[in-house]
Amino acid sequence: MLLYEARRKVIYLVNKRALSDIKQDIQNLIGNRIRLKTNKGRKRVSERVGILEETYPNIFIVKLDEQRSAVRRVSYSYTDVLTETIELSVCSDDGDCQSASSEVTL
Repeated sequence: MLLYEARRKVIYLVNKRALSDIKQDIQNLIGNRIRLKTNKGRKRVSERVGILEETYPNIFIVKLDEQRSAVRRVSYSYTDVLTETIELSVCSDDGDCQSASSEVTL
C-alpha cells in the first residue's frame, strides 16, 4: 500500500510540474493571436481564433475574433491543455497559425 501511495505522489508531482510549465508557457503568449482547437466530444471539434488576453491562477481568457457586434471572451483552464481538450496554435502577423505543441509544450 505504501508503494502505491508513493507512486501516486510522484504522478501528482509530475502533473503539478506539467501544469506549472503550461501556465508559464501560456503567460509568455499574452497579447499574441492564437488559434484554439476545442474537442467538444462525440467527434465535434470547434476552431476559433482570438487574442490571449489575461491569465489567472486557474484559467486564461481569450478574446475571440468574431464578426458579432459584442466582444466575446472565453475562458479555459490549464488542465484543458494538459488533458488535450484544447489545442493552442500561435498565429504569425500574416495570419498563418502554426501548432505550438512541439515548441511550447501546449
